[in-house]
Amino acid sequence: MSSRNSFVISVPSAENDTKKKNRSSLLSLIIIKKGTYDTKQLIHSIKVGIALALVSLLYLVEPLFDQVGENAMWAIMTVVVVFEFFAGATLSKGLNRGMGTVLGGLLGCLAAMLAQEVGGTARAATVGTSVFIFGAAATYFRLVPSIKKKYDYGVLIFILTFNLVVVSGLRGEQTVVLARERLATIVIGFVICMLTSLLIFPMWASDELHCSTVTKFNNLATSIEGCLEVYFKTMDENNKSRASNISDGYMSVLHSKSKDDNLANFAKWEPWHGKFGFNHPWDKYLYIGDLLRELATSIISLKGCLQSPPQPSMPLRLSIKDPCEAVSSFLVSTLRELGDSIMNMRRSRPGAVIIVKLQSTRLELREAISALGTVNGDGLATVSFVFLLMEMMGKVEKLVKEVEELGDLAGFLP
Repeated sequence: MSSRNSFVISVPSAENDTKKKNRSSLLSLIIIKKGTYDTKQLIHSIKVGIALALVSLLYLVEPLFDQVGENAMWAIMTVVVVFEFFAGATLSKGLNRGMGTVLGGLLGCLAAMLAQEVGGTARAATVGTSVFIFGAAATYFRLVPSIKKKYDYGVLIFILTFNLVVVSGLRGEQTVVLARERLATIVIGFVICMLTSLLIFPMWASDELHCSTVTKFNNLATSIEGCLEVYFKTMDENNKSRASNISDGYMSVLHSKSKDDNLANFAKWEPWHGKFGFNHPWDKYLYIGDLLRELATSIISLKGCLQSPPQPSMPLRLSIKDPCEAVSSFLVSTLRELGDSIMNMRRSRPGAVIIVKLQSTRLELREAISALGTVNGDGLATVSFVFLLMEMMGKVEKLVKEVEELGDLAGFLP
């Protein structure tokens, strides 16, 4: 064979392959993905490490250890237990832990001193009775929804602290001293948590809830757009598979209830920052989220129309294409406009103008249905599709009103 037609292939050694694999795996650990969520996770991990390093100085620095002694353990435990991803969650847990410790310690001291004064065999009865009364009462209050939502952790710490103090068997004076020293170290741990959480790249639950609400609007708009695009395409064997490829952003909206509730609860604990004041209407975000989830259920039904076996004929579908696409286009643009309004905290078009346009578009769609005449099997499937669109228009109309109210309460700029 001539040298002109020959070529050489370099075969890497097994050792080089191993080095490259190790290098790539190391880079995969160091390089952060483009998604902001991964970056935030890394920042949070570093912040926890900083807080633990700072609180460990209570053990490592001799003068500090002489002041707190073995109670430094409580400061470390506080950092481990209290430090959360969001600043509002850290503040909520820290204040709950402090309040639970103070109340549990004070009442526990009073109960312990009372049992000490009684003395004798009645001492055990006094301790047992106080543990039963306060434990049962605190547990009952812990089950009340309004208390459980914001103060569940504080009530839990109260029960724990009260029982530890009462059953400790120490004298009243010793109990007070011990409770005071432990409370002081808990406060130190809490202060370290808050300083680290608020001063080093703070993660705000309010920002997360604000942005996730905007994302819901955009996800639903994209899903509606995809449904209409598939419905009026030429029918073929792949029609059903195309329907299954529609953006499933509506599913994330549907399953966001628990996350929204937690974020709103944490946001209420957060101090003033950026564009969010102390009295920002977070409950209104929750109500808007409920309406968006209702709209997501309608999109599920709409997608079901695309995947059901008895599909209407293409001529019948094309007869309502123009009004349906007009409705779809207006729904999509309205949802995105509302999302942009919330994101930028600026008012969109007046709600009355949007609602009038929605109502006139709905009337055109109703007239298109009336023009179908006799409703047979094909017509029934088409009518179902159109009525789902009309139902979605009613839900978007409610969203327009709620976003406008949110603008009034939050002071959106014109």
